[in-house]
Amino acid sequence: MEDLLKVGVITSTHGLKGEVKVFPTTDDPKRFLELKQVILDTGKEKTVLQISNVRFFKNMVILKFKEFDDINQVEKLRQKELFVTRDMAVPLEENEYFIADLIGLKAVSDEGEELGEIGDVLTSAANDIYVIKKPGTTDLLVPAIKDCVKKVDIEKGMVTLHLLPGLREVNS
Repeated sequence: MEDLLKVGVITSTHGLKGEVKVFPTTDDPKRFLELKQVILDTGKEKTVLQISNVRFFKNMVILKFKEFDDINQVEKLRQKELFVTRDMAVPLEENEYFIADLIGLKAVSDEGEELGEIGDVLTSAANDIYVIKKPGTTDLLVPAIKDCVKKVDIEKGMVTLHLLPGLREVNS
């Protein structure tokens, strides 16, 4: 289980006073209004940044950090990821999971067939889609709906899926 959960990626600067545009990777971008801090991963180190202001523009979140006051300081933050710790994460409802916890789960069919493992989770307007990867085969895309996802067991590292008729053919 991951200790840090990704909430966004800095895409560019905004204005001259050190604000950044963030593409949110969370279900609800409004969650940024509740955050006091985030963890910036530069690739070399992780740094805690204090949020002093949050605004929204189209599909982006505009953040101002207390640590930066001008565009030159934040220019180097492009494409850097922002994380929160699990205790700062939004509480999950029943049958909801963090994507970071699903990646790597072993996928088996309800008939006992080993399908591979969850390599990615695609988000769409209708529902999430589990990307099941297995060496030597094409990826299997399974909608994360009640009819297909029968059981998720994070502790055992396994998800049980029911493959609807025709699902394999659609993925071929």
